[in-house]
Amino acid sequence: MKILNADLKSGEFQLVYLLYGEEGYLKRSYKRRFLEAFSEGGGMNCMVFEGKDIEEKAVIEAADTMPFFAARRLIVVEDSGWLKASTERLPAYLPSMPETTVLLFIESGVDKRNRLYQAIRKAGYACELNHPDEHALQNWAARYLATYGKKITPGTMNRFLSYVGDDMEFVKNELDKLIAYLGEEEVADVRAVDTVTSITLTSRIFELIAAITSRQTGKAMRLYEDLLALREPPMRILFLTARQYRQLLYVKELTAEGRTKGEVAKELKLPVGVVGRMETQSRSIPRAALQETVRQCAELEEKVKTGELQDRLAVEILICGAS
Repeated sequence: MKILNADLKSGEFQLVYLLYGEEGYLKRSYKRRFLEAFSEGGGMNCMVFEGKDIEEKAVIEAADTMPFFAARRLIVVEDSGWLKASTERLPAYLPSMPETTVLLFIESGVDKRNRLYQAIRKAGYACELNHPDEHALQNWAARYLATYGKKITPGTMNRFLSYVGDDMEFVKNELDKLIAYLGEEEVADVRAVDTVTSITLTSRIFELIAAITSRQTGKAMRLYEDLLALREPPMRILFLTARQYRQLLYVKELTAEGRTKGEVAKELKLPVGVVGRMETQSRSIPRAALQETVRQCAELEEKVKTGELQDRLAVEILICGAS
């Protein structure tokens, strides 16, 4: 991202850029900044193609068009699917594309063996934008609050992020709510965070499992009832709880092998911050107990699917049986 920020700041652009990955907020943010950088002339030098029905010919014709009273024009190609499929003309076209055009691809995922991906790497810059790690997210959120004159302690920030997860769009929305709630107050304290923050379903499942494993059956049942009150289907709660128990087991086993949090996160395709929480939670649960609970979850899911057991009762059995 340093290269992206430097190019946008200097106005010295490469011929082609590729933004890809799971963090939608960052992709939208960089798209907006690129469009703003080429906004001279009322946007006449910006053209956006979206979706899987884009024709290569149309993009090439747009890229060959001279800019209108400006040094360069911007062509944005978003969600084309071309970085996972075969493209006929663009890989050969990029090396000869006019220097008066900047081409920006925005995709959710790529195949690094793809010809177009390789051509973009040679002609310009490809940047993967995934959910930030815990430290980076804390810094970003603190800076965001600071732009509105608000402060937060590291401990309160950790509490806030444990509620909202690591999706930056959701985090931003929750920060905006917190800022509005604070009004003239300068410091975001625990009371403010607890009052206005929406807790993600994943965080609620973390809390539910913590109550189960610490044998707080009453608390676990209350948390379960809260989820039902939020209209979460029991089968979804069962599925997510079972998945999280499996992930806890994987994290415990991989950590025991000496893997770092980064390596575990990459293998399980989870954010590093989530792996850190799971590593902490799994320490208090014996491996055999995790294995038994994973087995029980699979058995309960099967009984619900075959109609042998009601989904709501299945979760209650899991809570009482694992605690």
